[in-house]
Amino acid sequence: MAGTGPRRVTFRLRRFEPGTDREPRWEEHRVEVSPGMTVLDGLWKVKELHAPSLAWRSSCRMGICGSCGMLINGRPRLACNTQVAELGGDVVTVAALPNFGTVKDLVPDLGSMFETHRDLMPYLLRDDPAEQDDPTREYRQTPGELERYLQFSYCIKCGCCMAACPTVATDPHYAGPMPLGQAQRYNSDSRDGGFRRRRETLSGGGGPWRCHFAGECSQVCPKGVDPAKAIQLMKRDLVVDLLRLRRRRPPAPVADEPHGTPREGIAAPPPRTATAEG
Repeated sequence: MAGTGPRRVTFRLRRFEPGTDREPRWEEHRVEVSPGMTVLDGLWKVKELHAPSLAWRSSCRMGICGSCGMLINGRPRLACNTQVAELGGDVVTVAALPNFGTVKDLVPDLGSMFETHRDLMPYLLRDDPAEQDDPTREYRQTPGELERYLQFSYCIKCGCCMAACPTVATDPHYAGPMPLGQAQRYNSDSRDGGFRRRRETLSGGGGPWRCHFAGECSQVCPKGVDPAKAIQLMKRDLVVDLLRLRRRRPPAPVADEPHGTPREGIAAPPPRTATAEG
């Protein structure tokens, strides 16, 4: 059938070699693409046939690791999740994600994003470190409590939301949608008790009040996390807390020990192979 076979497509690539190039430059390479080929597959063809020094970052090829975030035809996307046929036309333009420095070619420097992410303490904060380090049972949580943060937990830290955010582009002090969205993910977790500790950072100049709610971060998110929604929920929680209307709740307690164990027909758990000290 006509139109289903291989065709020639031009990959227009933004190249940058640190220590050699003063400014980024553009290169064009024509390769043959077949139905179902992704942009990442096309980059491998370009590298093998035309540009062996071309650099990018990738790992899983399954839209899980988030490594291959790039600016593809003017939009932040995952190269492994973007098929060439979906883009239309005969030119695929690829550059490193904007709003970051460039390590080389298509490799963005995500260091500042992860530093901010770390500063907002993206982990459970509790007053029972002994239970966390050497758990005896699960923490109690209802399905409804899980729903409060589940969507935000799908973030793969690809940086696409940061690249699309107009505030990140103009304000170097703004934390950005990924770190803020993940801070809200833990603030919304019934097992967490760290809201007041994170509030010290969130109420500063880089916190959610800089967000203009353009919504571009949620538009480009490849996992449907909706960081724009998380940031608006964070604003609400901070205002309610400022008005002293926020209900203080202790973190979810440890679940009760199950009754009737060991149960018939279910094997006992294997012995531990690692400890908190190891």
